[in-house]
Amino acid sequence: MNRSHGNMPVQAVIFDAYGTLLDVNSAMAAHAADLGPQWPRISADWRAKQLEYSWVRSLTGPTHHEDFWRCTRAALDLVLARHGVRNALLRDLLLDAYLRLDAYPEVPGVLRALRHAGIPAAILSNGSPWMLDTATQAAGIGLLLEAVISVEEVGVFKPDPRVYALACRQFGTAASEMLYVSSNPWDAQAAVHHGFQTLRINRDGAPDEYGLAAMLLDELPDLSRIPELAGA
Repeated sequence: MNRSHGNMPVQAVIFDAYGTLLDVNSAMAAHAADLGPQWPRISADWRAKQLEYSWVRSLTGPTHHEDFWRCTRAALDLVLARHGVRNALLRDLLLDAYLRLDAYPEVPGVLRALRHAGIPAAILSNGSPWMLDTATQAAGIGLLLEAVISVEEVGVFKPDPRVYALACRQFGTAASEMLYVSSNPWDAQAAVHHGFQTLRINRDGAPDEYGLAAMLLDELPDLSRIPELAGA
Protein backbone atom coordinates (compact mmCIF):
# COMPACT_ATOMS: atom_id res chain seq x y z
CA MET A 1 0.00 0.00 0.00
CA ASN A 2 1.33 3.47 -0.85
CA ARG A 3 1.84 5.89 1.99
CA SER A 4 2.16 9.60 1.41
CA HIS A 5 3.35 12.90 2.79
CA GLY A 6 1.50 15.57 0.87
CA ASN A 7 1.19 14.33 -2.70
CA MET A 8 4.32 12.18 -2.75
CA PRO A 9 4.03 8.43 -2.17
CA VAL A 10 6.38 6.92 0.38
CA GLN A 11 7.38 3.37 -0.52
CA ALA A 12 10.20 3.04 2.05
CA VAL A 13 12.15 4.94 4.68
CA ILE A 14 15.93 4.89 4.29
CA PHE A 15 18.00 5.65 7.38
CA ASP A 16 21.64 6.53 7.75
CA ALA A 17 23.07 4.38 10.54
CA TYR A 18 25.96 6.09 12.33
CA GLY A 19 24.81 9.23 14.08
CA THR A 20 21.18 8.79 12.99
CA LEU A 21 20.02 5.46 14.40
CA LEU A 22 23.19 4.74 16.39
CA ASP A 23 24.83 7.16 18.82
CA VAL A 24 28.45 7.44 17.67
CA ASN A 25 29.42 9.07 20.97
CA SER A 26 28.28 6.12 23.05
CA ALA A 27 31.55 4.22 22.52
CA MET A 28 33.60 6.96 24.18
CA ALA A 29 30.89 7.64 26.76
CA ALA A 30 31.11 4.00 27.89
CA HIS A 31 34.77 4.58 28.77
CA ALA A 32 34.57 8.18 29.95
CA ALA A 33 36.07 7.31 33.33
CA ASP A 34 39.26 6.09 31.66
CA LEU A 35 39.43 8.91 29.12
CA GLY A 36 38.74 11.75 31.53
CA PRO A 37 36.80 14.98 30.98
CA GLN A 38 38.23 15.39 27.48
CA TRP A 39 36.28 12.37 26.19
CA PRO A 40 33.63 14.40 24.26
CA ARG A 41 36.39 16.21 22.35
CA ILE A 42 38.16 12.92 21.61
CA SER A 43 34.89 11.42 20.40
CA ALA A 44 34.20 14.39 18.10
CA ASP A 45 37.74 14.23 16.73
CA TRP A 46 37.40 10.49 16.11
CA ARG A 47 34.22 10.99 14.13
CA ALA A 48 35.67 13.86 12.10
CA LYS A 49 38.83 11.95 11.22
CA GLN A 50 36.89 8.77 10.40
CA LEU A 51 34.80 10.68 7.86
CA GLU A 52 37.81 12.52 6.48
CA TYR A 53 39.54 9.22 5.81
CA SER A 54 36.48 7.87 4.01
CA TRP A 55 36.20 10.97 1.80
CA VAL A 56 39.89 11.06 0.94
CA ARG A 57 39.88 7.39 -0.04
CA SER A 58 36.84 7.94 -2.25
CA LEU A 59 38.36 10.98 -3.92
CA THR A 60 41.70 9.35 -4.60
CA GLY A 61 40.12 6.49 -6.51
CA PRO A 62 39.04 2.86 -6.22
CA THR A 63 42.55 1.48 -5.70
CA HIS A 64 42.69 3.44 -2.42
CA HIS A 65 39.40 2.13 -1.02
CA GLU A 66 39.44 0.52 2.39
CA ASP A 67 36.34 -0.49 4.28
CA PHE A 68 34.83 1.65 7.02
CA TRP A 69 36.27 -0.47 9.79
CA ARG A 70 39.82 0.26 8.64
CA CYS A 71 39.00 3.97 8.42
CA THR A 72 37.49 3.83 11.91
CA ARG A 73 40.47 2.02 13.37
CA ALA A 74 43.06 4.29 11.71
CA ALA A 75 41.14 7.38 12.83
CA LEU A 76 41.06 6.19 16.44
CA ASP A 77 44.80 5.47 16.46
CA LEU A 78 45.58 8.97 15.23
CA VAL A 79 43.20 10.71 17.60
CA LEU A 80 44.37 8.80 20.66
CA ALA A 81 47.97 9.68 19.79
CA ARG A 82 47.04 13.34 19.37
CA HIS A 83 45.38 13.41 22.78
CA GLY A 84 48.22 11.54 24.47
CA VAL A 85 46.18 8.43 25.25
CA ARG A 86 48.61 5.50 25.20
CA ASN A 87 46.64 2.53 26.43
CA ALA A 88 46.42 -0.45 24.08
CA LEU A 89 43.71 -2.17 26.11
CA LEU A 90 41.54 0.96 26.15
CA ARG A 91 42.01 1.33 22.40
CA ASP A 92 40.72 -2.20 21.86
CA LEU A 93 37.79 -1.63 24.22
CA LEU A 94 36.81 1.52 22.32
CA LEU A 95 36.86 -0.32 19.01
CA ASP A 96 34.74 -3.10 20.46
CA ALA A 97 32.30 -0.52 21.84
CA TYR A 98 32.04 1.10 18.39
CA LEU A 99 30.81 -2.20 16.99
CA ARG A 100 28.00 -2.17 19.58
CA LEU A 101 26.88 1.45 19.67
CA ASP A 102 23.71 2.34 21.53
CA ALA A 103 20.63 3.07 19.46
CA TYR A 104 18.94 6.35 20.30
CA PRO A 105 16.05 5.69 22.72
CA GLU A 106 13.22 6.28 20.23
CA VAL A 107 14.68 4.08 17.47
CA PRO A 108 13.08 0.70 18.27
CA GLY A 109 9.61 2.23 18.65
CA VAL A 110 9.93 4.17 15.40
CA LEU A 111 10.98 1.07 13.48
CA ARG A 112 8.20 -1.00 15.04
CA ALA A 113 5.62 1.63 14.05
CA LEU A 114 6.84 1.62 10.46
CA ARG A 115 6.74 -2.17 10.33
CA HIS A 116 3.25 -2.25 11.81
CA ALA A 117 2.12 0.17 9.08
CA GLY A 118 3.69 -1.95 6.35
CA ILE A 119 6.30 0.68 5.45
CA PRO A 120 9.71 -0.91 4.78
CA ALA A 121 12.64 0.57 6.70
CA ALA A 122 16.24 0.15 5.58
CA ILE A 123 19.73 1.31 6.45
CA LEU A 124 22.05 2.81 3.84
CA SER A 125 25.45 3.17 5.44
CA ASN A 126 29.19 3.58 5.02
CA GLY A 127 29.59 0.64 7.36
CA SER A 128 30.82 -2.66 6.02
CA PRO A 129 28.26 -5.50 6.06
CA TRP A 130 29.70 -7.29 9.08
CA MET A 131 29.90 -4.02 11.05
CA LEU A 132 26.26 -3.27 10.31
CA ASP A 133 25.14 -6.79 11.14
CA THR A 134 26.95 -6.64 14.49
CA ALA A 135 25.61 -3.16 15.25
CA THR A 136 21.97 -3.82 14.40
CA GLN A 137 21.90 -7.08 16.32
CA ALA A 138 23.55 -5.48 19.35
CA ALA A 139 21.07 -2.61 19.25
CA GLY A 140 18.15 -5.05 18.96
CA ILE A 141 16.85 -3.58 15.69
CA GLY A 142 18.02 -6.12 13.12
CA LEU A 143 14.64 -7.83 12.79
CA LEU A 144 12.85 -4.48 12.31
CA LEU A 145 14.72 -3.64 9.11
CA GLU A 146 13.74 -4.72 5.61
CA ALA A 147 17.28 -4.27 4.31
CA VAL A 148 20.73 -3.19 5.47
CA ILE A 149 22.63 -1.73 2.52
CA SER A 150 26.37 -1.13 2.67
CA VAL A 151 28.47 1.10 0.43
CA GLU A 152 30.72 -1.92 -0.08
CA GLU A 153 28.33 -2.97 -2.86
CA VAL A 154 29.84 -0.16 -4.96
CA GLY A 155 33.21 0.25 -3.22
CA VAL A 156 32.93 3.99 -2.57
CA PHE A 157 31.72 6.03 0.39
CA LYS A 158 28.97 8.58 0.78
CA PRO A 159 28.29 11.15 -0.61
CA ASP A 160 29.07 9.51 -3.97
CA PRO A 161 25.83 9.33 -6.03
CA ARG A 162 26.37 5.61 -6.67
CA VAL A 163 25.70 4.95 -2.99
CA TYR A 164 22.24 6.56 -3.01
CA ALA A 165 21.30 4.65 -6.16
CA LEU A 166 21.63 1.45 -4.12
CA ALA A 167 18.43 2.26 -2.21
CA CYS A 168 16.54 2.77 -5.47
CA ARG A 169 17.81 -0.57 -6.73
CA GLN A 170 16.93 -2.33 -3.48
CA PHE A 171 13.28 -1.26 -3.59
CA GLY A 172 12.86 -0.89 -7.35
CA THR A 173 11.45 2.59 -6.97
CA ALA A 174 12.42 6.20 -7.58
CA ALA A 175 14.19 8.20 -4.89
CA SER A 176 11.27 10.66 -4.90
CA GLU A 177 9.01 7.92 -3.52
CA MET A 178 11.21 7.30 -0.47
CA LEU A 179 12.08 9.21 2.68
CA TYR A 180 15.78 9.56 3.45
CA VAL A 181 16.69 10.30 7.07
CA SER A 182 20.11 11.46 8.24
CA SER A 183 21.68 13.46 11.04
CA ASN A 184 24.68 14.30 8.82
CA PRO A 185 24.14 17.52 6.81
CA TRP A 186 26.49 16.44 4.01
CA ASP A 187 24.59 13.14 3.72
CA ALA A 188 21.24 14.93 3.67
CA GLN A 189 22.53 17.31 1.00
CA ALA A 190 23.54 14.40 -1.22
CA ALA A 191 20.20 12.66 -0.66
CA VAL A 192 18.28 15.82 -1.60
CA HIS A 193 20.21 16.10 -4.85
CA HIS A 194 19.61 12.43 -5.61
CA GLY A 195 15.88 13.17 -5.44
CA PHE A 196 14.87 11.76 -2.06
CA GLN A 197 12.31 13.34 0.23
CA THR A 198 14.87 14.14 2.89
CA LEU A 199 14.67 14.69 6.64
CA ARG A 200 17.56 16.04 8.70
CA ILE A 201 17.75 14.95 12.33
CA ASN A 202 19.30 17.85 14.22
CA ARG A 203 19.55 16.78 17.84
CA ASP A 204 21.84 19.62 18.89
CA GLY A 205 20.13 22.51 17.12
CA ALA A 206 23.11 23.05 14.83
CA PRO A 207 22.87 25.82 12.22
CA ASP A 208 21.73 25.21 8.66
CA GLU A 209 24.29 23.95 6.16
CA TYR A 210 24.27 23.70 2.35
CA GLY A 211 21.02 25.67 2.26
CA LEU A 212 19.23 22.55 3.46
CA ALA A 213 16.48 24.44 5.27
CA ALA A 214 14.98 25.41 1.94
CA MET A 215 15.27 21.92 0.43
CA LEU A 216 14.37 19.49 3.20
CA LEU A 217 10.99 17.92 3.75
CA ASP A 218 11.56 18.81 7.41
CA GLU A 219 14.19 19.17 10.13
CA LEU A 220 13.51 17.27 13.35
CA PRO A 221 15.10 17.14 16.81
CA ASP A 222 14.79 13.34 16.90
CA LEU A 223 13.23 10.45 15.00
CA SER A 224 9.92 10.24 16.83
CA ARG A 225 7.80 11.88 14.07
CA ILE A 226 9.13 9.68 11.26
CA PRO A 227 6.16 7.26 11.25
CA GLU A 228 3.72 10.19 11.06
CA LEU A 229 5.62 11.83 8.20
CA ALA A 230 5.84 8.51 6.38
CA GLY A 231 2.08 8.07 6.64
CA ALA A 232 2.04 5.33 9.27
